[in-house]
Amino acid sequence: MKAVLCKAHGPAEHLVVEEIPSPQLQPGGVIVDIKSSALNFPDVLMIQGKYQSQPPHPFSPGGEFAGTISAIAPEVTQWQIGDEVFGGSGYGGFAEQIAVPAKTLRAKPAAMSFAQASGISTTYGTSYYALKQRGDLKPGETLLVLGAAGGVGLAAVELGKAMGARVIAAASSKEKLSVAKAAGADDVIDYSDGELKDKVKALTAGKGADVIYDPVGGPLFDQCMRCINWYGRLLVVGFVGGDIPKVPTNLVLLKSCQVVGVFYGAFSGRFPEQSRDNFQEIMTMFDEGKINPLVGKEFAFEHYADALNCLEQRQAIGKVVLNIS
Repeated sequence: MKAVLCKAHGPAEHLVVEEIPSPQLQPGGVIVDIKSSALNFPDVLMIQGKYQSQPPHPFSPGGEFAGTISAIAPEVTQWQIGDEVFGGSGYGGFAEQIAVPAKTLRAKPAAMSFAQASGISTTYGTSYYALKQRGDLKPGETLLVLGAAGGVGLAAVELGKAMGARVIAAASSKEKLSVAKAAGADDVIDYSDGELKDKVKALTAGKGADVIYDPVGGPLFDQCMRCINWYGRLLVVGFVGGDIPKVPTNLVLLKSCQVVGVFYGAFSGRFPEQSRDNFQEIMTMFDEGKINPLVGKEFAFEHYADALNCLEQRQAIGKVVLNIS
């Protein structure tokens, strides 16, 4: 089979496509013929050697996928060959096939495309865990979402509305804000002028946001600390802005607020039953039309470097997907 391989850390252009042996069926596992693989910012960090967990070389990036089952271990009874499924794997998705434990897969709804399904596991899983378990978001509260047109940000906008919050979407361009508005945001803020704090306060009668979802980091983090409400929760999701900010603990004291870490991969590993419950609720929201995952750009298999660079350069609106077949 063909696979995109990372043999040494570096930019996307250093990856190569090679013919490698097909994956071996493991006990309790299945083989999935991959149709689409969605990209996430950890893919960019992983090939550069900057992610908190690094697979050994060579490895194929791509942490989530959708496709059809082509082989099943004898003891697996919940799936059949030909079933359309999706799931997350951490890495290995930029390939024609992948071997995964059967219990990690979910059935793809007929109304959901392979491209959509490939991109829902990490983004919606992360955002729902952040808002539900870590942010304790309540109906009627104000949720501020940074990077609101990216994969996790747009998911947070949709989920926040579905959970009954007032959602303020913040992004760096009118195009991105229009996408967030279409996804259900009540208000939008262009923070490209550096005036995030004042704009949030103006929209909240000076109180600030109850929950702030921050996948950006950098200098925007300090502004978030200055526009958070009393007893607010600032969710640290990622650092696509580049710099990892320092927490001004004096503001934590003055606002009696919380700065809360969000590590979805660790949560789903430590608490698999809660994670499964979360995802069942997410799928119910999809069935009810409350969320509709947006695929912003689709790339052909041979354009894997362009797909990764689109994400690294923060050009992504919605999910970026690599179509394998």
